[in-house]
Amino acid sequence: MKIYIDGNYFGKEDAAISVYDHGLLYGDGVFEGIRIYNSRVFKLDEHLQRLFKSAAAILLEIPMTREEMKQAVLETVVKNRRTDGYIRLVVTRGKGNLGIDPAKCGKASVIIIVDGIELYPEELYSKGIAIVTASTRRLPPDGIDPRIKSLNYLNNILAKIEARQAGCPEAVMLNQEGFVAECTADNIFLIYSGVLQTPAPGWGALGGITRSVVLDLAAAAGMTIRETVLTRYDLYTGDECFLTGTGAEIIPVVSIDGRRIGTGKPGPGTEKLKKEFEQYVRGSRTLKVV
Repeated sequence: MKIYIDGNYFGKEDAAISVYDHGLLYGDGVFEGIRIYNSRVFKLDEHLQRLFKSAAAILLEIPMTREEMKQAVLETVVKNRRTDGYIRLVVTRGKGNLGIDPAKCGKASVIIIVDGIELYPEELYSKGIAIVTASTRRLPPDGIDPRIKSLNYLNNILAKIEARQAGCPEAVMLNQEGFVAECTADNIFLIYSGVLQTPAPGWGALGGITRSVVLDLAAAAGMTIRETVLTRYDLYTGDECFLTGTGAEIIPVVSIDGRRIGTGKPGPGTEKLKKEFEQYVRGSRTLKVV
């Protein structure tokens, strides 16, 4: 494995950053998770756009242009000879002192890791998963805007701990008003009477890249789509439910807080979108950006 750090490549055992890096000390930085499908780096431009927007929102100057970043990502994929896998692209504030002031940091650091990823066992994609509602609320936009994909994921991690303690792989997070925001690492969708519904990003959800692809695929399939305000009642009474994410892709949900969703099995709308997504992300074996 070859890991990119600030223009140089290191083996997995040798890759390191300073213990004074504010990404480590304070979670001060931004990141993206990107998939590689059949030698195709999926939605790289969209991921880079979100990365640079996140950085701008926290006044973090990325020491590369977007085009330079794109080439660094593609080069790292080639060096790791990955045809399928996962890219973790990280920008930290860089090395500073033990104070919180970001002005004390020098140049930001760029890290690119190319590896595999498996968030859920394969059988769960055919059987579906059970999830719970976390008591941990999604941070409000006047605290940390959820559209900033920052290195500080403690809010999500606390909700993930609740999911694990309940014996579930994921948890729904509500916003401060009690409306559905997203899950700890995934966006959430439901299908009710043939209508695809999902929380609007302004209600505490990250504008997921896979989420956007699924919305486009659903529109192309002629489905009615509503980005709207949802409550737990809506989730409990939906005909189908599923989650989307770069790592998770599309995974069905068959139970929420002990309530069976629909028939208790992945529904036809979810299965159709899963097949459409699989066809969309697979292509010719040529390294390129899609």
